[in-house]
Amino acid sequence: MNGSVPYLVATLVLVLVTALLAAIATVIDRLNVVRALRLAEEERRGAPALLWLTEHRVTSLNVLLTLNVIVRLALGAVAALAGWRFAEGVGAALAVLIAVVVVLVLGEVTPRTVVLRHLESSGLKLAGLAKPLVRAIDPVARAAIGLGRSLVPRRHEVSGPYASDDELRQLDADEDEQDEELEPEERAMIRSIFELADTIVREIMVPRPDMVTVPENAPLHEVVRVVIEGGYSRVPVHDPDDTDTIVGIVYAKDLLRRVAMEQRRERWSDLVRQPTLVPETKRCDELLRELQEATVHLAVVVDEYGEVAGLVTIEDILEEIVGEIVDEHDHEDPLVELLDDDVMRVDARLGVDDLNELLSSALPEEGWDTVGGLVFGTLGRVPVEGESLELEGVCIEVERVQGRRVGKVLISRRVDADDATETSEEHAR
Repeated sequence: MNGSVPYLVATLVLVLVTALLAAIATVIDRLNVVRALRLAEEERRGAPALLWLTEHRVTSLNVLLTLNVIVRLALGAVAALAGWRFAEGVGAALAVLIAVVVVLVLGEVTPRTVVLRHLESSGLKLAGLAKPLVRAIDPVARAAIGLGRSLVPRRHEVSGPYASDDELRQLDADEDEQDEELEPEERAMIRSIFELADTIVREIMVPRPDMVTVPENAPLHEVVRVVIEGGYSRVPVHDPDDTDTIVGIVYAKDLLRRVAMEQRRERWSDLVRQPTLVPETKRCDELLRELQEATVHLAVVVDEYGEVAGLVTIEDILEEIVGEIVDEHDHEDPLVELLDDDVMRVDARLGVDDLNELLSSALPEEGWDTVGGLVFGTLGRVPVEGESLELEGVCIEVERVQGRRVGKVLISRRVDADDATETSEEHAR
Protein backbone atom coordinates (compact mmCIF):
# COMPACT_ATOMS: atom_id res chain seq x y z
CA MET A 1 0.00 0.00 0.00
CA ASN A 2 2.82 2.39 0.89
CA GLY A 3 4.32 1.81 -2.56
CA SER A 4 1.20 3.13 -4.25
CA VAL A 5 1.15 6.46 -2.38
CA PRO A 6 3.70 8.22 -4.65
CA TYR A 7 1.71 7.19 -7.73
CA LEU A 8 -1.55 8.46 -6.23
CA VAL A 9 0.02 11.75 -5.22
CA ALA A 10 1.61 12.21 -8.66
CA THR A 11 -1.70 11.38 -10.37
CA LEU A 12 -3.61 13.85 -8.19
CA VAL A 13 -1.09 16.63 -8.87
CA LEU A 14 -1.16 16.03 -12.62
CA VAL A 15 -4.99 16.04 -12.69
CA LEU A 16 -5.01 19.34 -10.81
CA VAL A 17 -2.50 20.82 -13.25
CA THR A 18 -4.66 19.62 -16.16
CA ALA A 19 -7.70 21.29 -14.59
CA LEU A 20 -5.76 24.53 -14.10
CA LEU A 21 -4.61 24.57 -17.72
CA ALA A 22 -8.16 23.91 -18.93
CA ALA A 23 -9.47 26.79 -16.80
CA ILE A 24 -6.83 29.20 -18.15
CA ALA A 25 -7.50 28.11 -21.73
CA THR A 26 -11.22 28.73 -21.26
CA VAL A 27 -10.58 32.27 -20.02
CA ILE A 28 -8.32 33.06 -23.00
CA ASP A 29 -10.77 31.45 -25.45
CA ARG A 30 -13.92 33.14 -24.23
CA LEU A 31 -12.87 36.50 -22.78
CA ASN A 32 -12.20 39.12 -25.46
CA VAL A 33 -9.87 42.10 -25.41
CA VAL A 34 -12.69 44.61 -25.01
CA ARG A 35 -13.92 43.07 -21.76
CA ALA A 36 -10.36 42.77 -20.44
CA LEU A 37 -9.72 46.42 -21.28
CA ARG A 38 -12.86 47.47 -19.43
CA LEU A 39 -11.70 45.55 -16.34
CA ALA A 40 -8.30 47.25 -16.58
CA GLU A 41 -9.96 50.68 -16.77
CA GLU A 42 -11.88 49.79 -13.61
CA GLU A 43 -8.47 49.02 -11.99
CA ARG A 44 -9.55 45.53 -10.97
CA ARG A 45 -6.88 43.42 -9.37
CA GLY A 46 -5.35 41.05 -11.92
CA ALA A 47 -6.78 43.01 -14.88
CA PRO A 48 -3.38 44.09 -16.36
CA ALA A 49 -2.22 40.49 -16.52
CA LEU A 50 -5.58 39.42 -17.97
CA LEU A 51 -5.36 42.14 -20.63
CA TRP A 52 -1.86 40.96 -21.52
CA LEU A 53 -3.11 37.39 -21.99
CA THR A 54 -5.95 38.46 -24.29
CA GLU A 55 -3.62 40.70 -26.30
CA HIS A 56 -1.16 37.80 -26.66
CA ARG A 57 -3.76 35.14 -27.31
CA VAL A 58 -1.69 33.29 -29.93
CA THR A 59 1.30 32.95 -27.61
CA SER A 60 -0.85 31.95 -24.64
CA LEU A 61 -2.80 29.24 -26.47
CA ASN A 62 0.35 27.78 -28.01
CA VAL A 63 2.00 27.57 -24.58
CA LEU A 64 -1.09 25.89 -23.11
CA LEU A 65 -1.03 23.37 -25.96
CA THR A 66 2.58 22.50 -25.18
CA LEU A 67 1.92 22.15 -21.44
CA ASN A 68 -1.22 20.08 -22.01
CA VAL A 69 0.68 17.56 -24.12
CA ILE A 70 3.48 17.27 -21.56
CA VAL A 71 1.15 16.91 -18.57
CA ARG A 72 -1.10 14.34 -20.21
CA LEU A 73 1.81 12.24 -21.38
CA ALA A 74 3.18 12.30 -17.84
CA LEU A 75 -0.22 11.38 -16.42
CA GLY A 76 -0.55 8.46 -18.83
CA ALA A 77 2.92 7.23 -17.95
CA VAL A 78 2.26 7.43 -14.19
CA ALA A 79 -1.06 5.59 -14.56
CA ALA A 80 0.52 2.88 -16.70
CA LEU A 81 3.37 2.37 -14.23
CA ALA A 82 0.95 2.18 -11.31
CA GLY A 83 -1.24 -0.39 -13.07
CA TRP A 84 1.73 -2.45 -14.19
CA ARG A 85 3.02 -2.58 -10.62
CA PHE A 86 -0.13 -4.32 -9.41
CA ALA A 87 -1.40 -6.37 -12.35
CA GLU A 88 1.12 -5.94 -15.18
CA GLY A 89 -0.47 -5.63 -18.66
CA VAL A 90 -4.15 -5.76 -17.68
CA GLY A 91 -3.58 -3.41 -14.76
CA ALA A 92 -1.73 -0.89 -16.91
CA ALA A 93 -4.52 -0.77 -19.49
CA LEU A 94 -7.19 -0.42 -16.79
CA ALA A 95 -5.23 2.32 -15.02
CA VAL A 96 -4.85 4.33 -18.24
CA LEU A 97 -8.58 3.99 -18.95
CA ILE A 98 -9.45 5.23 -15.46
CA ALA A 99 -7.01 8.13 -15.90
CA VAL A 100 -8.70 9.13 -19.16
CA VAL A 101 -12.13 9.22 -17.47
CA VAL A 102 -10.81 11.18 -14.49
CA VAL A 103 -9.06 13.73 -16.71
CA LEU A 104 -12.14 14.14 -18.91
CA VAL A 105 -14.46 14.75 -15.95
CA LEU A 106 -12.24 16.49 -13.39
CA GLY A 107 -9.54 17.92 -15.65
CA GLU A 108 -11.67 19.25 -18.51
CA VAL A 109 -15.46 19.39 -18.15
CA THR A 110 -15.65 20.51 -14.51
CA PRO A 111 -13.08 23.38 -14.57
CA ARG A 112 -14.31 24.69 -17.91
CA THR A 113 -17.91 24.73 -16.71
CA VAL A 114 -17.01 26.52 -13.48
CA VAL A 115 -14.96 29.15 -15.31
CA LEU A 116 -17.72 29.80 -17.86
CA ARG A 117 -20.17 30.53 -15.04
CA HIS A 118 -17.79 33.08 -13.50
CA LEU A 119 -15.70 34.15 -16.50
CA GLU A 120 -14.45 37.58 -15.43
CA SER A 121 -13.81 36.75 -11.77
CA SER A 122 -12.06 33.50 -12.73
CA GLY A 123 -9.96 35.31 -15.31
CA LEU A 124 -8.85 37.93 -12.78
CA LYS A 125 -7.81 35.21 -10.32
CA LEU A 126 -6.01 33.00 -12.83
CA ALA A 127 -4.26 35.75 -14.83
CA GLY A 128 -1.62 36.44 -12.15
CA LEU A 129 -0.41 32.83 -12.40
CA ALA A 130 -1.00 32.39 -16.12
CA LYS A 131 1.03 35.37 -17.37
CA PRO A 132 4.42 34.38 -15.84
CA LEU A 133 3.72 30.74 -16.79
CA VAL A 134 3.17 31.70 -20.42
CA ARG A 135 6.29 33.85 -20.48
CA ALA A 136 8.42 31.09 -18.94
CA ILE A 137 7.28 28.30 -21.27
CA ASP A 138 7.02 30.43 -24.43
CA PRO A 139 10.56 29.59 -25.70
CA VAL A 140 9.84 25.86 -25.41
CA ALA A 141 6.49 26.25 -27.17
CA ARG A 142 8.03 28.32 -29.96
CA ALA A 143 10.71 25.67 -30.53
CA ALA A 144 8.17 22.84 -30.63
CA ILE A 145 5.77 24.69 -32.90
CA GLY A 146 8.61 25.82 -35.15
CA LEU A 147 9.71 22.21 -35.53
CA GLY A 148 6.16 21.15 -36.33
CA ARG A 149 5.71 23.92 -38.90
CA SER A 150 8.96 22.91 -40.58
CA LEU A 151 7.32 19.59 -41.48
CA VAL A 152 4.34 21.29 -43.14
CA PRO A 153 4.63 22.49 -46.78
CA ARG A 154 4.19 26.26 -47.32
CA ARG A 155 4.46 26.83 -43.59
CA HIS A 156 4.67 30.61 -44.05
CA GLU A 157 0.89 30.73 -44.53
CA VAL A 158 0.05 29.53 -41.01
CA SER A 159 1.03 30.88 -37.62
CA GLY A 160 0.65 27.71 -35.54
CA PRO A 161 -1.72 24.93 -34.52
CA TYR A 162 -3.96 27.30 -32.54
CA ALA A 163 -5.34 30.75 -33.14
CA SER A 164 -5.00 31.66 -36.80
CA ASP A 165 -5.94 35.25 -37.66
CA ASP A 166 -9.36 34.11 -38.91
CA GLU A 167 -10.02 32.16 -35.70
CA LEU A 168 -9.07 35.12 -33.52
CA ARG A 169 -11.21 37.45 -35.57
CA GLN A 170 -14.15 35.06 -35.26
CA LEU A 171 -13.68 34.82 -31.49
CA ASP A 172 -13.85 38.58 -31.05
CA ALA A 173 -16.54 39.13 -33.68
CA ASP A 174 -18.95 36.62 -32.14
CA GLU A 175 -21.81 38.75 -30.88
CA ASP A 176 -22.74 36.22 -28.22
CA GLU A 177 -19.35 36.74 -26.61
CA GLN A 178 -19.33 40.52 -26.79
CA ASP A 179 -19.60 42.61 -23.67
CA GLU A 180 -23.27 43.22 -22.88
CA GLU A 181 -22.45 46.84 -22.06
CA LEU A 182 -21.29 47.57 -25.62
CA GLU A 183 -23.62 49.55 -27.83
CA PRO A 184 -24.40 48.20 -31.34
CA GLU A 185 -22.32 51.02 -32.86
CA GLU A 186 -19.32 50.04 -30.71
CA ARG A 187 -19.66 46.39 -31.70
CA ALA A 188 -19.80 47.39 -35.38
CA MET A 189 -16.69 49.54 -34.96
CA ILE A 190 -14.76 46.68 -33.33
CA ARG A 191 -15.73 44.30 -36.12
CA SER A 192 -14.68 46.91 -38.69
CA ILE A 193 -11.21 47.11 -37.14
CA PHE A 194 -10.73 43.37 -37.59
CA GLU A 195 -12.16 43.51 -41.12
CA LEU A 196 -9.42 45.96 -42.16
CA ALA A 197 -7.14 42.95 -42.57
CA ASP A 198 -9.52 41.60 -45.23
CA THR A 199 -9.99 44.94 -47.01
CA ILE A 200 -7.58 45.94 -49.76
CA VAL A 201 -6.82 49.46 -50.94
CA ARG A 202 -8.65 49.02 -54.25
CA GLU A 203 -11.94 48.68 -52.36
CA ILE A 204 -11.71 52.06 -50.60
CA MET A 205 -9.59 54.26 -52.90
CA VAL A 206 -10.83 57.21 -54.92
CA PRO A 207 -10.65 55.86 -58.51
CA ARG A 208 -8.52 57.63 -61.10
CA PRO A 209 -11.46 59.26 -62.97
CA ASP A 210 -12.62 60.91 -59.72
CA MET A 211 -9.19 62.24 -58.75
CA VAL A 212 -8.71 66.02 -58.76
CA THR A 213 -5.22 66.84 -60.01
CA VAL A 214 -3.35 69.88 -61.31
CA PRO A 215 -0.71 70.09 -64.08
CA GLU A 216 2.84 70.81 -63.03
CA ASN A 217 2.99 73.92 -65.23
CA ALA A 218 -0.30 75.46 -64.03
CA PRO A 219 -0.18 79.06 -62.74
CA LEU A 220 -0.03 79.45 -58.97
CA HIS A 221 -3.37 81.24 -58.79
CA GLU A 222 -5.05 78.37 -60.69
CA VAL A 223 -3.68 75.77 -58.26
CA VAL A 224 -4.81 77.88 -55.30
CA ARG A 225 -8.27 78.18 -56.84
CA VAL A 226 -8.57 74.37 -57.12
CA VAL A 227 -7.51 73.98 -53.49
CA ILE A 228 -9.94 76.60 -52.19
CA GLU A 229 -12.95 75.52 -54.24
CA GLY A 230 -12.51 71.86 -53.41
CA GLY A 231 -11.38 72.34 -49.82
CA TYR A 232 -8.38 70.04 -50.39
CA SER A 233 -5.38 69.96 -48.10
CA ARG A 234 -3.29 67.98 -50.61
CA VAL A 235 -3.54 67.80 -54.40
CA PRO A 236 -1.74 65.38 -56.75
CA VAL A 237 0.35 67.01 -59.47
CA HIS A 238 0.53 65.40 -62.92
CA ASP A 239 2.88 65.73 -65.85
CA PRO A 240 1.71 68.50 -68.23
CA ASP A 241 1.80 66.08 -71.17
CA ASP A 242 0.28 63.05 -69.43
CA THR A 243 -2.52 63.32 -66.87
CA ASP A 244 -1.91 59.72 -65.76
CA THR A 245 1.69 60.41 -64.69
CA ILE A 246 1.65 61.72 -61.12
CA VAL A 247 4.90 63.53 -60.36
CA GLY A 248 4.15 64.54 -56.77
CA ILE A 249 1.83 66.04 -54.20
CA VAL A 250 1.44 69.72 -53.35
CA TYR A 251 0.22 70.77 -49.90
CA ALA A 252 -2.30 73.56 -49.46
CA LYS A 253 -0.37 75.02 -46.51
CA ASP A 254 2.75 75.36 -48.70
CA LEU A 255 0.76 77.12 -51.41
CA LEU A 256 -0.91 79.48 -48.96
CA ARG A 257 2.43 80.29 -47.36
CA ARG A 258 3.80 81.18 -50.79
CA VAL A 259 0.78 83.41 -51.45
CA ALA A 260 1.08 85.04 -48.03
CA MET A 261 4.66 86.05 -48.81
CA GLU A 262 3.14 88.43 -51.41
CA GLN A 263 5.62 87.40 -54.03
CA ARG A 264 4.74 88.18 -57.61
CA ARG A 265 6.33 85.05 -58.99
CA GLU A 266 4.12 82.22 -60.15
CA ARG A 267 6.69 79.50 -59.57
CA TRP A 268 5.52 76.76 -57.24
CA SER A 269 7.08 73.56 -58.65
CA ASP A 270 9.64 73.60 -55.82
CA LEU A 271 6.75 72.94 -53.41
CA VAL A 272 5.90 69.57 -54.99
CA ARG A 273 6.73 66.64 -52.72
CA GLN A 274 7.52 63.08 -53.73
CA PRO A 275 4.36 60.92 -53.88
CA THR A 276 3.92 57.81 -51.77
CA LEU A 277 3.03 54.91 -54.06
CA VAL A 278 1.18 51.83 -52.85
CA PRO A 279 -0.18 48.79 -54.73
CA GLU A 280 -3.94 48.46 -55.03
CA THR A 281 -3.78 45.00 -53.43
CA LYS A 282 -2.19 46.21 -50.15
CA ARG A 283 -4.20 45.46 -47.02
CA CYS A 284 -5.70 48.51 -45.36
CA ASP A 285 -4.42 47.67 -41.88
CA GLU A 286 -0.86 47.50 -43.21
CA LEU A 287 -1.27 50.77 -45.12
CA LEU A 288 -2.61 52.56 -42.04
CA ARG A 289 0.48 51.57 -40.04
CA GLU A 290 2.82 52.59 -42.88
CA LEU A 291 1.19 55.98 -43.36
CA GLN A 292 1.34 56.64 -39.62
CA GLU A 293 5.03 55.71 -39.43
CA ALA A 294 5.88 57.86 -42.47
CA THR A 295 3.65 60.75 -41.25
CA VAL A 296 1.97 60.80 -44.65
CA HIS A 297 -1.77 61.32 -45.10
CA LEU A 298 -2.19 60.57 -48.81
CA ALA A 299 -0.85 57.86 -51.11
CA VAL A 300 -1.15 57.28 -54.84
CA VAL A 301 -2.45 53.83 -55.72
CA VAL A 302 -0.94 51.94 -58.68
CA ASP A 303 -2.02 48.72 -60.35
CA GLU A 304 0.10 45.71 -61.24
CA TYR A 305 1.39 47.49 -64.37
CA GLY A 306 2.49 50.59 -62.47
CA GLU A 307 -0.36 52.72 -63.82
CA VAL A 308 -2.18 55.14 -61.53
CA ALA A 309 -5.40 53.51 -60.31
CA GLY A 310 -6.49 56.09 -57.74
CA LEU A 311 -5.55 57.66 -54.44
CA VAL A 312 -6.20 56.80 -50.82
CA THR A 313 -6.02 58.85 -47.62
CA ILE A 314 -5.93 58.07 -43.94
CA GLU A 315 -9.48 59.44 -43.81
CA ASP A 316 -10.60 56.76 -46.29
CA ILE A 317 -9.21 54.06 -43.99
CA LEU A 318 -10.73 55.59 -40.85
CA GLU A 319 -14.12 55.75 -42.58
CA GLU A 320 -13.98 51.95 -42.87
CA ILE A 321 -13.95 51.88 -39.05
CA VAL A 322 -16.16 54.77 -37.94
CA GLY A 323 -18.32 55.30 -41.02
CA GLU A 324 -18.56 58.26 -43.36
CA ILE A 325 -16.73 61.40 -42.18
CA VAL A 326 -18.31 64.56 -43.61
CA ASP A 327 -16.75 68.00 -43.22
CA GLU A 328 -17.81 71.47 -44.29
CA HIS A 329 -16.33 70.96 -47.77
CA ASP A 330 -18.13 67.70 -48.53
CA HIS A 331 -21.20 68.13 -50.69
CA GLU A 332 -21.49 64.64 -52.10
CA ASP A 333 -24.79 63.00 -52.93
CA PRO A 334 -25.68 60.04 -50.71
CA LEU A 335 -24.56 56.66 -52.02
CA VAL A 336 -28.04 55.24 -51.37
CA GLU A 337 -31.28 57.17 -51.76
CA LEU A 338 -34.59 55.50 -50.96
CA LEU A 339 -37.20 56.55 -53.54
CA ASP A 340 -40.06 54.40 -52.24
CA ASP A 341 -40.59 51.09 -50.49
CA ASP A 342 -39.48 49.07 -53.52
CA VAL A 343 -36.94 51.23 -55.39
CA MET A 344 -33.70 52.93 -54.35
CA ARG A 345 -31.22 55.06 -56.27
CA VAL A 346 -27.67 53.85 -55.76
CA ASP A 347 -24.38 55.47 -56.67
CA ALA A 348 -22.46 53.01 -58.86
CA ARG A 349 -19.41 53.48 -56.61
CA LEU A 350 -21.18 51.61 -53.80
CA GLY A 351 -19.50 48.30 -52.99
CA VAL A 352 -21.32 45.14 -54.04
CA ASP A 353 -20.78 43.71 -50.56
CA ASP A 354 -22.46 46.79 -49.06
CA LEU A 355 -25.41 46.40 -51.43
CA ASN A 356 -25.70 42.72 -50.52
CA GLU A 357 -25.74 43.62 -46.85
CA LEU A 358 -28.36 46.30 -47.50
CA LEU A 359 -30.66 44.00 -49.48
CA SER A 360 -29.77 40.71 -47.77
CA SER A 361 -29.03 39.46 -51.28
CA ALA A 362 -26.31 37.33 -52.86
CA LEU A 363 -25.12 39.39 -55.84
CA PRO A 364 -21.79 38.07 -57.19
CA GLU A 365 -18.75 39.89 -55.80
CA GLU A 366 -15.88 38.09 -57.56
CA GLY A 367 -14.12 40.10 -60.26
CA TRP A 368 -15.33 43.58 -59.25
CA ASP A 369 -15.73 45.75 -56.18
CA THR A 370 -18.52 48.21 -57.05
CA VAL A 371 -22.05 48.11 -58.40
CA GLY A 372 -20.77 49.81 -61.57
CA GLY A 373 -18.20 47.05 -61.96
CA LEU A 374 -20.94 44.45 -61.49
CA VAL A 375 -22.98 46.02 -64.33
CA PHE A 376 -19.96 46.26 -66.62
CA GLY A 377 -18.81 42.72 -65.86
CA THR A 378 -22.25 41.20 -66.34
CA LEU A 379 -23.06 43.01 -69.59
CA GLY A 380 -19.52 42.81 -70.96
CA ARG A 381 -19.74 46.31 -72.47
CA VAL A 382 -20.51 49.94 -71.68
CA PRO A 383 -24.23 50.07 -70.82
CA VAL A 384 -26.70 52.65 -72.07
CA GLU A 385 -29.08 54.65 -69.92
CA GLY A 386 -32.34 52.82 -69.28
CA GLU A 387 -30.77 49.38 -69.76
CA SER A 388 -31.53 46.88 -67.00
CA LEU A 389 -30.50 43.41 -65.85
CA GLU A 390 -31.68 40.94 -63.23
CA LEU A 391 -29.39 39.06 -60.89
CA GLU A 392 -30.36 36.89 -57.92
CA GLY A 393 -33.84 38.39 -57.79
CA VAL A 394 -32.54 41.98 -57.90
CA CYS A 395 -33.34 44.29 -60.81
CA ILE A 396 -30.61 46.83 -61.67
CA GLU A 397 -31.52 49.63 -64.07
CA VAL A 398 -28.84 52.00 -65.36
CA GLU A 399 -30.12 55.52 -64.73
CA ARG A 400 -27.09 57.62 -65.59
CA VAL A 401 -23.93 56.98 -67.64
CA GLN A 402 -21.07 59.48 -67.47
CA GLY A 403 -18.77 58.93 -70.44
CA ARG A 404 -17.76 55.28 -70.12
CA ARG A 405 -18.73 55.06 -66.47
CA VAL A 406 -21.94 54.06 -64.78
CA GLY A 407 -23.03 56.94 -62.53
CA LYS A 408 -26.36 55.99 -60.93
CA VAL A 409 -28.51 52.86 -60.96
CA LEU A 410 -32.01 52.10 -59.74
CA ILE A 411 -32.30 48.99 -57.58
CA SER A 412 -35.50 47.06 -57.02
CA ARG A 413 -36.36 43.54 -56.00
CA ARG A 414 -38.20 41.33 -58.45
CA VAL A 415 -41.61 40.37 -57.08
CA ASP A 416 -42.66 36.81 -57.97
CA ALA A 417 -46.27 36.06 -58.79
CA ASP A 418 -46.66 33.91 -55.68
CA ASP A 419 -45.24 36.64 -53.47
CA ALA A 420 -47.54 39.22 -55.06
CA THR A 421 -50.57 37.00 -54.47
CA GLU A 422 -49.62 36.47 -50.81
CA THR A 423 -49.13 40.22 -50.35
CA SER A 424 -52.51 41.00 -51.91
CA GLU A 425 -54.24 38.43 -49.67
CA GLU A 426 -52.59 39.91 -46.57
CA HIS A 427 -53.75 43.42 -47.50
CA ALA A 428 -57.26 42.04 -48.18
CA ARG A 429 -57.38 40.49 -44.74
